[in-house]
Amino acid sequence: MTTARAQSDFIDVLRPWMAQCEEVLGAVAGGHTPEVSGPAGDTLAAGGKRVRPMLVFCASARREDDRAALVSAAAAVELVHMATLVHDDLIDGATTRRGRPTVARAHGADSAIQVGDFLFARAFAELTRVGSPDAVSALADAALDLALGEMDQQRAAFDLALPVDAYIARCRRKTGALFSVACRLGAVFSDAGDEAGSRLAAYGEHVGVAFQIFDDILDIAGLPAETGKRRGIDILSGTVTLPIILAIADDPGIANDIAAASRGDLPLEPLCDRLATHPGTIAARARAIEEVARAVEVLDGDIGEADVDALRTIAAGVVDRYA
Repeated sequence: MTTARAQSDFIDVLRPWMAQCEEVLGAVAGGHTPEVSGPAGDTLAAGGKRVRPMLVFCASARREDDRAALVSAAAAVELVHMATLVHDDLIDGATTRRGRPTVARAHGADSAIQVGDFLFARAFAELTRVGSPDAVSALADAALDLALGEMDQQRAAFDLALPVDAYIARCRRKTGALFSVACRLGAVFSDAGDEAGSRLAAYGEHVGVAFQIFDDILDIAGLPAETGKRRGIDILSGTVTLPIILAIADDPGIANDIAAASRGDLPLEPLCDRLATHPGTIAARARAIEEVARAVEVLDGDIGEADVDALRTIAAGVVDRYA
């Protein structure tokens, strides 16, 4: 079965679950003061692949008795993700997200802070309704990792000597943590047991790291019409990513061009064109594929009643987004 066919099949199975999650997201984002619910609703309407909610459902047994808890958990994880997008766009100075103006661009910096905080608060309020201290604790730990990952990124801004290990550690915190907790919550609400929960969390972390590496590649090589944002935002904001690290390792002289482009002293688009086909970017893609392979390997052990075929399809889909 082709990846596209497999994705279509499992999305059809998940459609009722995802529809319920979307209803909860709409209810949670709306119904408050227009200053926050309006921009929050716009962020929700911008869409997205909703990979994290899918992971909650696919890492679970999807029993009817657990449906309400799983839907709340899926919505909570996506709300945390939405909050980080609003805050990250402000920090990075991004003006568009998925082809739309960012909250910071449309409503100002103060609004972006307030809307992001609002979405964080609503995420935990939604998950608390389920009555599982373990679930709330897991999401809180992931949120802390997200914050620490952002701090790591800010501390390393414009550091073109950043080691690969430091970059991967940042990816685990900044992106892997939320993918990981999505899988862990699916296991928690299916009573999957410690080993299955740990394996599913590890799967999610590897997929999240791969997702981030591919996202960083797309910042250089992606078409704005497809990504919804201009190329080279990471270079302008000083965010040093794996394709940049590996390009410099292969060709140290390119560091001067990257630094010049970040200052505005060198045109950005030609540099992005050069980096898009650079051996460093090719090596970064290979590292992302390795992370996907590690994720799939984890699924060979005890993962409870999780949907192994769907999880493998999601992992393959992460690679396909850059194919």
